[in-house]
Amino acid sequence: MKKITLFLTGIFLITSCSSAKKIQREISYGNYDNAIEFALKKLRRNPTKKSNQPIIKMLEKAYDKAVAQDYRNLEKYRIDSNHAVIEDIYNTYLNLDRRQELIKPVLPLHINAENRNALFIFKDYNQEIQNSKNSLTDFLFANAKQLLSKNNKKNARKAYNDLRYLKQLNSNYKNVDSLLEEAHFLGTNFVNVTLINDTQQIIPMRLEQDLLNFDSYGLDDFWTVFDSDKRENIKYDYELALLFKRIDISPERIIENTISISKTIKDGYEYVYDDNGNVKLDSLGHKIKVDKLIDVTANFHEIHQEKASHIIGEVIVTNLNNNREITNFPLESEFIFINDFGELEGDKRALETAQLELLNHQAVPFPSTEQMVYDTGEDLKAKLKGIIEDIDF
Repeated sequence: MKKITLFLTGIFLITSCSSAKKIQREISYGNYDNAIEFALKKLRRNPTKKSNQPIIKMLEKAYDKAVAQDYRNLEKYRIDSNHAVIEDIYNTYLNLDRRQELIKPVLPLHINAENRNALFIFKDYNQEIQNSKNSLTDFLFANAKQLLSKNNKKNARKAYNDLRYLKQLNSNYKNVDSLLEEAHFLGTNFVNVTLINDTQQIIPMRLEQDLLNFDSYGLDDFWTVFDSDKRENIKYDYELALLFKRIDISPERIIENTISISKTIKDGYEYVYDDNGNVKLDSLGHKIKVDKLIDVTANFHEIHQEKASHIIGEVIVTNLNNNREITNFPLESEFIFINDFGELEGDKRALETAQLELLNHQAVPFPSTEQMVYDTGEDLKAKLKGIIEDIDF
């Protein structure tokens, strides 16, 4: 029992030393908040534990250094003419407040060797947080308006991000909602989608509607809008043309293959007779019987129905600001209708499992040309989605 106690004590000491070394290393590297996190993790479990005494001292040291570092940064930010530091000031005050709120729940922490409680100087930062937050929201609003005045998509998107951040800080700030809508509109690429049929086939109306219904594609692009019906009040940036070059429909094919099958199968049993015509008996007096084998035959007709459609096209993207084609992609898809079934002449018992399965299938009507084109278009739509996702509008 004594050995177990000594072993567990050793483990606790090693663990405590390891934690203390980790915290000290973070302090020496200037990662004061990391050191505070590690120290608090240990102290929350048992703040009065004797082995945690060095950690309390390290927490006190890390806190003082972290606060001093933040104050030095604030001094640098105040003399910096770059308005971007306004956000840094706000975040620094948030961090000062967050840090002391993390420490408060474990207090008081007593340092036994010095017979005192660990000293942490806390301050009410609410006013500083509010003032820096107000300055930041004012800056974000003014900066967003300036970006929007430049009237280009890149700056409009930057403005949108600023305004979204502003709304998180103050959801009721001035006309932030209307400016967000404006920034989103100005930053959006509008794409007019057209379908051009250069084939000798009629494209089914529902396929055309499906291909042009971009809401059904599941595209996740906040900054791109696809319209198949042009809106009068929209200046379109790009045209995406889906060009059908060729639609091939194969003839309906029926291929029949007849197989003649013969097989020896078990058909019950029969008794074994001796030379005198009597049924033989085994050693227990039971009648001896053996499998009765017979030959069965069948003609099996394996019938294969097939019809194929093949669409060849192209996706062409044009920049409408200069009417230049910027990219194109080949688009090709195939759909094959297949139905296999079987017909039997003769004894069903001659068939194999796969042939028996085919007997459960029947002939079905061939799909119409329109249906074949539509079914091919389903695969075409999936490929078109992949192409669109690769285009950098």
